[in-house]
This record gives sequence, C-alpha cells and structure tokens, in this order.
Amino acid sequence: MSFPDVLVTLAGLRRARPVCLAIACSLLAACSDAGKPAATGAAPGQAPMAMPVSVIAAQPTRVPLSLEAVAQAEGTREIEVRARVSGILEKRLYSEGQALKAGQALFRIERAPYEIALAQARAQLSEQQARAEQAAREAGRLRGLVADRAISQKEFDDASASSAISKANVRAAEAAVRQAELNLSYTSVTAPVAGMSGRALRSEGALVSPGADGLLATIVQLDPIWVRFSIAESDVSKLGMSKLAPGLIRHVEAILPDGSTYPTKGKLNFTASRVDPALGTIEMRAEFANPEGRILPGQFLRARLIAGDRDNVFLVPQAAVMQTDQGRVVMLANEKNEVEPRPVTAGEWAGKDWVITAGLKAGDRIIVDNLLKLRPGAPVAPHPAGEAPKPPQAKPAA
Repeated sequence: MSFPDVLVTLAGLRRARPVCLAIACSLLAACSDAGKPAATGAAPGQAPMAMPVSVIAAQPTRVPLSLEAVAQAEGTREIEVRARVSGILEKRLYSEGQALKAGQALFRIERAPYEIALAQARAQLSEQQARAEQAAREAGRLRGLVADRAISQKEFDDASASSAISKANVRAAEAAVRQAELNLSYTSVTAPVAGMSGRALRSEGALVSPGADGLLATIVQLDPIWVRFSIAESDVSKLGMSKLAPGLIRHVEAILPDGSTYPTKGKLNFTASRVDPALGTIEMRAEFANPEGRILPGQFLRARLIAGDRDNVFLVPQAAVMQTDQGRVVMLANEKNEVEPRPVTAGEWAGKDWVITAGLKAGDRIIVDNLLKLRPGAPVAPHPAGEAPKPPQAKPAA
C-alpha cells in the first residue's frame, strides 16, 4: 500500500473504532520504513561481510644480533692553527672551507723584523768565530812556551780558558742564528696535517702573538672519521654477552640522518674501561673510511653494533605490531578467516621491521593493514600483501 492510500484510509476511519485506527498507524509506519536503506551491509539471512585484509606469511629467518645507539661524528684530528711569532697578519693564502694538503701555506706574518734579527744573529756569530780562532791560536802559541818554562803555568791556563769560553760563545751564537731562522720561517703559517679548513678567525692587518691571540684557524681531518657513542650497561645483554667484550663485536654500521646505512662498515678503536657512574653507560668509538666526506664532524647519526646472528626469529612490518596495555600484539587471520590477536615478544628494529623473538610460528598469516577496523573474531577476507583483494562475499549465517 502506498503512502497516499494510507492517508485516504485514515481519513475514512476518523470516526472508526480505536482498534482500526491503530492498525492504520502500523501500516503508515511500515510504508515509511520501506523507503529506508538496510542498517547493515549484509542481506537478510546473512552475516556481516568479511573485511578484505592483506596478510604476510610468517617465516623464520636469521638476523644480525645488533644494538643501536645515538652517536656523533668527530674528526680524527682537529688541529688548531696558531701563530708562533708576533707580528701583523699580512695575508691569508687559502680559501675558507677548502681541502688542504699538509705543509700548505695558510697565512703570512710580516717578515722584515725577523729578517733583521737573523742578520744580526749571523753577524754576532761571525764575530764570535773570529774571537774563538784568535783565542785558539794564542793558546797554541803559549803551549810551546810553557813546555820550555818560558811562561808560567797560570798564563797558559788563562789562555786555554779563554779559548774554551770563545768556543762556547760560538755555539751560543749558532743557536741564536738557528732561533732567528726558525722565527723567520714561522712568519709563513702552514697546515700541519691534511684536512678540511675552517673559518679564518683573524683577518689581515690584525696583530697576532703566540699567546691567547694566536689562534688563526682550525683544520679537521675527515678521512678516516670517528663516530663516538655510548651504550647503556643494561643493554649489553641484548648482544648475547654477560659483559662487553670489544673483540666479539663483528663490525659497526653508521645510520645516516636520512635513514640510509653508510656503505662502508667501521671498526671499534676505543672502548672505555669503566662505566660512567652518573649515566650508567660505556663510551665507545668507531672508525669509518670517509674519502668523499659524507660524514661531517659534529653530525648526529646512529651507530649499530653487530655482534653475531640470531636464528629462528620473524620479521614483521612495524605497522603490523600494535602496542597494548598487556604488551605488543599482532593480528592474525586464523584457519576460519577470523581475526585472532596474538601476543608477541619484540626485540630490536631491523630496517623497517620488528624482530619478533617469540609468539609466532611458521605459516601464521599476519594482517598488515586495516588494523583499526578489526575486532577479535571478526570475519576477514585475507589476500597476499601486494595483490588486489577479491570481491567481498557475505558469509552465510549459522
């Protein structure tokens, strides 16, 4: 019966008995409900449709036994370039930030005062050499006279002492010449090691000296480069060790800020012999080859220690592992294609996966998507991850 027909019927029954009026109201309600859609997606007599989900099959595998820590890079050598003599800084001979070679000239300090000092030292040396030669001839002349007792022994001894003093003065003058030559050479400030140059800390025209004002620039050696980090004492057991033994660490990997792994593996070159009492950590350092300068001093990254392999574990995508009050849980599609929560024990990360050490067995179908829409016991339509889902089908009611 249509809605207009019901209205006509109501008009005719205005004076009818109350029972007839109630029957007509029921017919009106039935007609209005007929235009509404069904409340569930299933047809009458059928259970709710199964949710399409992507699943992966759990397979035991072997993963490296590893431990990660926040690390910071530092140069193998971080050298301070300082002035060794006082004077006016005349010129900077390099470009800031460029790669330098060992012995390359960096700055020039005024040379004139030290050239004059060197000339004076050489003149003093010549004078002392002449006096020493004269004293030596005098001592030799008196040696024959004292043998003939023509002079006293004291006169000969005085002449010999004078000759010895003259020789000492010559050696002192030679040292003064050497010092003057060194001071003159220090007016050319060179790079002590090869590396990357830093910003120049003093400009041309500044008065520099070997003291507090002598720092001119810094040089950092990038190849190889060091990565310094600390691990908690309580995390040592994750490497399968009762105590940290550096000889059991196979190698060290560096995780760059963009999440990629540095292609060259490093090796430990320092392990602290004591635990930091304030932090409860053990300081360590690894060395990496860095010919292209991809790792820069001061850069923060992660260091991953590889100590061995762990067998019979499962790799599960991070998004498939849910954190609950009782611990971590994964959702499985059981034999009845129903959702089954499974508590698991998770270890460390391996790339984008969790390492599951307990709770799974080979062949378990792990649900990896639509997790927020699932409830325990709900029907699902599993399909392999990466494949298109099959058309949904309603499950017949029991």
